[in-house]
Amino acid sequence: MKILIATGGSSHSEKTLRFGAQILQHADETPTVLTVVRRKQDLPQAEAVLQRARYLLADIPELETRARVGQPAEQIIAEAKEGRFDLVIVGERHSHTLKARMLGSTSIHVVEHAACPVIIAKGEIAKDPGEIRPIQRILLCDSGALIPSLLSRFTAQLADVLQGEEEITCLHVMSQITAWPGVPDQDLQASAEELIEEHAPEGEWLASDLQVLAHPGVHAQAKVRHGGVVEEILAESEENDYDLVVIGAHREAGWQRILLEDITREIIKRVERPVLVVR
Repeated sequence: MKILIATGGSSHSEKTLRFGAQILQHADETPTVLTVVRRKQDLPQAEAVLQRARYLLADIPELETRARVGQPAEQIIAEAKEGRFDLVIVGERHSHTLKARMLGSTSIHVVEHAACPVIIAKGEIAKDPGEIRPIQRILLCDSGALIPSLLSRFTAQLADVLQGEEEITCLHVMSQITAWPGVPDQDLQASAEELIEEHAPEGEWLASDLQVLAHPGVHAQAKVRHGGVVEEILAESEENDYDLVVIGAHREAGWQRILLEDITREIIKRVERPVLVVR
């Protein structure tokens, strides 16, 4: 797996580097750390940022560093495409300016336009200062609407993220808004076990997810919550202290594209955990 980590040298970027270090240890190709400056005259600053990155990632035996000039999101996306990276890791800087709220953050733009999966390293990365928590508890939010499934894409594209000791919860959120047409009323309050037993469409998705995860070392469970999609994912991620939240995204036409992008954006903005977005 070929990994690109973007850093800007700030405190949240250092947190991103430390978070990425645990994934880099299992990379089978040389990883790259990228920083972007807006003007050529700022390249000396870029070298200072990269020097700090090399220090923080000193345990990584091979590491490439690169600097690009231009708009950060555009340059990260271009580097990911040109370098054929399998995963991009970015941080998130909270901004309260009107322009940032209207146009979206760098991380949002990278997620929407990068051709590969993106991890946004944010929120509860460390329980103790200076200590990055390992990725052991994963929340995978599967709507069942994406073909192929989110889990199959996750395991196909990012098998190296899984080390065989994880606890993975496959979550499906059901509500009258998100349920398929014709879903019986009783299914709108059913548990994962009941949906699987009844062979409901949602139960079939969850059963399929559990089958994919049925291998030694991985502890998998299916879970259903009822309510608004974003609110229930937020609640589940906070109540059960996950280390990584995995969501899917794809490009669709018409209202489906708008709805999906709105949900993806809201989850990215509001979940205070590292978020992996799988295309």
